[in-house]
Amino acid sequence: MWGNGDNVTDTQTPIDQNSDKTILDAGFEPGKKNFLHLTDKDGEQPHTMPEESGTTDDSAQDRFIGPLPREGSVGCTNDYVSQSYSYSSVLSKSETGYVGLVNQAMTCYLNSLLQTLFMTPEFRNALYKWEFEESEEDPVTSIPYQLQRLFVLLQTSKKRAIETTDVTRSFGWDSSEAWQQHDVQELCRVMFDALEQKWKQTEQADLINQLYQGKLKDYVRCLECGYEGWRIDTYLDIPLVIRPYGSNQAFASVEEALHAFIQPEILDGPNQYFCERCKKKCDARKGLRFLHFPYLLTLQLKRFDFDYTTMHRIKLNDRMTFPEELDMSVFIDVEDEKSPQTESCTDSGAENEGSCHSDQMSNDFSNDDGVDEGICLESNSAAERLSKAGSEKSSLLYELFSVMVHSGSAAGGHYYACIKSFSDDQWYSFNDQHVSKITQEDIKKTYGGSSGSRGYYSSAFASSTNAYMLIYRLKDPTRNAKFLEAHEYPEHIKQLVQKERELEEQEKRQREIERNTCKIKLFCMHPTKQIMMENKLEVHKDRTLKEAVEIAYKLMDLEEAVPLDCCRLVKYDEFHDYLERSYEGEEDTPMGLLLGGVKSTYMFDLLLETRRPDQIFQCYKPGEVMVKVHVVDLKTESVAPPISVRAYLNQTVSEFKQLISKATHLPAETMRVVLERCYNDLRLLNVSSKTLKAEGFFRSNKVFIESSESLDRHVAYTDSHLWKLLDRHANTIRLYVSLPEQSPGSQFRRAVYQKSSGDSGNLDEACERVKGSVGNMKSVEAILEESTEKLKSLSLQQQQEGDNGDSSKSTEASDFENIESPLNEVDSSASAENRELENQIQISDPENLQSEERSDSDVNNDRSTSSVDSDILSSSHSSDTLCNVDNAPLPLANGLDSHSITSSRRSKANQGKKETWDTAEEDSGTDSEYDESGKSRGEAQYMYFKSEPYTADEGSGEGQKWLMVHVDKRITLSAFKQHLEPFVGVPSSHFKVFRVYASNQEFESVRLNETLSSFSDDNKITIRLGRALKKGEYRVKVYQLLVNEPEPCKFLLDAVFAKGMTVRQSKEELLPQLREQCGLDLTIDRFRLRKKTWKNPGTVFLDYHIYEEDINISSNWEVFLEILDGVEKMKSMSQLAVLSRRWRPSEMKLDSFQEVVLESSSVEELREKLSEISGIPLENIEFAKGRGTFPCDISILEIHQDLDWNPKVSTLNVWPLYICDDGAVIFYRDRTEELMELTDEQRNELMKKESSRLQKTGHRVTYSPRKEKALKIYLDGAPNKDLTQD
Repeated sequence: MWGNGDNVTDTQTPIDQNSDKTILDAGFEPGKKNFLHLTDKDGEQPHTMPEESGTTDDSAQDRFIGPLPREGSVGCTNDYVSQSYSYSSVLSKSETGYVGLVNQAMTCYLNSLLQTLFMTPEFRNALYKWEFEESEEDPVTSIPYQLQRLFVLLQTSKKRAIETTDVTRSFGWDSSEAWQQHDVQELCRVMFDALEQKWKQTEQADLINQLYQGKLKDYVRCLECGYEGWRIDTYLDIPLVIRPYGSNQAFASVEEALHAFIQPEILDGPNQYFCERCKKKCDARKGLRFLHFPYLLTLQLKRFDFDYTTMHRIKLNDRMTFPEELDMSVFIDVEDEKSPQTESCTDSGAENEGSCHSDQMSNDFSNDDGVDEGICLESNSAAERLSKAGSEKSSLLYELFSVMVHSGSAAGGHYYACIKSFSDDQWYSFNDQHVSKITQEDIKKTYGGSSGSRGYYSSAFASSTNAYMLIYRLKDPTRNAKFLEAHEYPEHIKQLVQKERELEEQEKRQREIERNTCKIKLFCMHPTKQIMMENKLEVHKDRTLKEAVEIAYKLMDLEEAVPLDCCRLVKYDEFHDYLERSYEGEEDTPMGLLLGGVKSTYMFDLLLETRRPDQIFQCYKPGEVMVKVHVVDLKTESVAPPISVRAYLNQTVSEFKQLISKATHLPAETMRVVLERCYNDLRLLNVSSKTLKAEGFFRSNKVFIESSESLDRHVAYTDSHLWKLLDRHANTIRLYVSLPEQSPGSQFRRAVYQKSSGDSGNLDEACERVKGSVGNMKSVEAILEESTEKLKSLSLQQQQEGDNGDSSKSTEASDFENIESPLNEVDSSASAENRELENQIQISDPENLQSEERSDSDVNNDRSTSSVDSDILSSSHSSDTLCNVDNAPLPLANGLDSHSITSSRRSKANQGKKETWDTAEEDSGTDSEYDESGKSRGEAQYMYFKSEPYTADEGSGEGQKWLMVHVDKRITLSAFKQHLEPFVGVPSSHFKVFRVYASNQEFESVRLNETLSSFSDDNKITIRLGRALKKGEYRVKVYQLLVNEPEPCKFLLDAVFAKGMTVRQSKEELLPQLREQCGLDLTIDRFRLRKKTWKNPGTVFLDYHIYEEDINISSNWEVFLEILDGVEKMKSMSQLAVLSRRWRPSEMKLDSFQEVVLESSSVEELREKLSEISGIPLENIEFAKGRGTFPCDISILEIHQDLDWNPKVSTLNVWPLYICDDGAVIFYRDRTEELMELTDEQRNELMKKESSRLQKTGHRVTYSPRKEKALKIYLDGAPNKDLTQD
């Protein structure tokens, strides 16, 4: 139908397809839009007409090959779905009629070979005649059966491309093999071998040899007496050299390369041949002669070579032409037929993987003496053979039908096949899933090369897309087969065709169901567990809403929780937590209509809403907004769980209050409504006439209401109790705190901290009481007694200042006086673990509450303390008394003081040369809990803290104590630690806070000035005992260096090193810790410390070295401790300590490490030392530097040739060695020691052991940039059993 204009349906005019009218005569208007509408004609659905070049007889529908449309591909009525036409089947298959193969990842080489075999009539027909016996073999591991299935699918499938995973699974390959690209010629060899193994004792046992195997003679002829020695070899393909070795010129054509292949060479000079007849070495001629060419001739163009200049594989892209018809009669030698071939026929390829002449001739298969010369497959007498071969020499004309093309380089690329169909002589390109027609000109483009000369460098600038394998078929009308027709199929193939059709139809129906299935996120708040559950609802578009509710009900497993009639589905926005609408009266509406059709993604979700049997569902209308209302009780300072209310944006605040009043039964007259628009944005709705939209309401909203008669209503909103309570509520998080197992008892903590709050009467009695029960914690008692006395003095000083009526008190001091501490209340029934500490100030001694070290994650903040900073630090904290309150800094909202913020900008020329404790400590990589006035920085403003005991889940540790803490996340870490002091039992300077992540990894929180804003609800915290660092101190991780152990790096302990300390002093401090914690009883001269860089040992630290002067140290520092076998040899920084290891090639083993201390960087001295410790003569010493990280592991199969042995340098600190520091690894060997000769079994066994060893140590097995994996096909489907030859 044709039409134009806007109203197409009114102006449609049928077009007569048999008419001779032009387009203009038919009514099409030039320069305007013309519309074509495809409709049914006489009840027949549209279909594609066959090409003119094809046949149109009825038999075409029964054929499975060729380029024509066939049954199930075009014009098949069952391709259409429902009333609306679906052209998916028509468009899915290539217009050529052929089916492609899906590339699994890098299996293009496999696809090319499979398509070539499929398009070979003789191979396909023979494969179809083989019958699979399921009782004898598993179909999954049967290679011939999976090939049969694949070929049937290539003929009958309606898809554009089919998978090859079943075929590769029968090879015994896993998914990793799909990422390995192999050589297509190598695959051809291995697959043919596997098929022969599978076809033993069957009619197809000799199929490969009959089709692909040829014979040649490898001969040597004495030039003096004419005696000739020879042997017969078989081949499956002929490898042709692109460019002769050492030549700059490539062969121009395949014919030229074939002539070169059989060109004999003269053996003379040192290469003379020992003649059995002459009994001496004589000049001789050595060469190859073709005796028999196979029916299917395979030529491999050897485009991959090795460049001995760069020592890399290269690809030769030179131009090499090949004819469409190749006459091989000029290459066969009839004279050799006079000597019977069976006399000395040998299988020369078995020992060297099929190479028989200069590594050019392939022969993977045993010779069959029954196969005769020429092209005849029958056994005849010698005279008959000679006569027949002579007559057929003139008929060795081959036609090209497959070109396998490689595009890319030697490192990788892509294969595809150009194949000529014997059905219509048309060339096709089979490029994975894409099949298209091509011409003879396209074939010529695969010759390779460029338009320039064929010089040495021409290959580098040539096209990388060129022919790699050529397959010719002998032109013999009496033997050239055609593809079997459908009626000629064996019965088992007919059954297989029917089976695959049914499977594809079933898959098609399943895909159709998938295309009509709505998939949408489903949420449900479990009625009893009160947790939001999430799942994916899959429902057919024609299912009703009622049926969808039943599916969702079962999906969410609510059978035992709520009846089905108490559930319904509503439209839901999970991001905004918004119920958009409910579906009243639409229980019988199809889900496709409700959801707006089948889509890949939806802009909304569904919620399975539940109710109690005595409730009714609320109606949710589109356009409404959802409001979650929280009722606030100022007396109990509690916020109730939310009540959902639906409202409209055009409602006024006054109307909204009336709506809430009905829902909450609270008076609207005294109601205050606070809207939380976004995080911590609390707006009081006090203009009654304003609409909700004007106030900023959106889809989903949260409001807080309060309706008491308290005077708080008349206070300014930001000063009111309501605002403070809501502000606190918005910023309060729940944390779970794990306390240390060995913390003192709560009774002792309570007594001590009651004393610090001002009750000084019973401190001694409390301490005495605890001494009896916790007598094993004297150090903790001493710390707490000292801390308590200082707290007492600070408290008295505060009281004296208050009594004097000082008008310039700091905000902290006034807060301290006016806020009542819950700790002052004595309640014998309450425990220290269950108390609320709100707005409570704990003042402790700054000297005892020093700053803590940073964790390893604080790498970006590493800094060092200068000598100037050290002086400032010392002067800032030399006194235990408080600074004058008049000079106290002004508190800011974030808990920091203004003075510390200003003075931390040290880049401004050190303004006034004055630095605070905070600044200097920040430079040293730590934070302090106190400012210059000695007051806690956590005192500022956000001090809400409430805790109660908590019983953790099983598996968290027996006897482990937990706290559930509600805390304002704007509190600083310093203040948070002070609140935890009563529960830990030690001052905050003596324990550390670790944050626990989902993976149970723990990271220390150490930035005391930072808030808890990065924490969220239900985060876990672990408290560990440990002293915080003083100024100039650094926590250091000490590892033991074990050079001759499988794991050379072993963690020992955490230690503290200080600025200005010598290495010897640090060693003295380590001795008792090593004895107590590690069981190492050492003397100070029996071990050394050295630099650690990841796993690499570095500079040896001498005893007189000073930290921060001679040795740079940082907060996340690591150091090696190495136990010495004897006296320390390192006495000076001019010395160099290297780790040497002898390689013994004759034994294929490495000796243990031995340290060599050099007085200089001289190579000669290194040789002398190595000679001295090994006994190898100096002139025979060869050495190489190890690669990678310590211990520089390398496979013993690679060490002999892969390392850079005996570099031509005189000093160690130059390229390629660059040995400038201690700890370098040096391998050395005796150059006169021969490498052990290994058998294949020994090598394989050694390779397995080395691979296992190196994988356990985490080192790479090889340092080559790309290690190719051998291509193997496993006949039993099991990769661990290598039963095939590759």
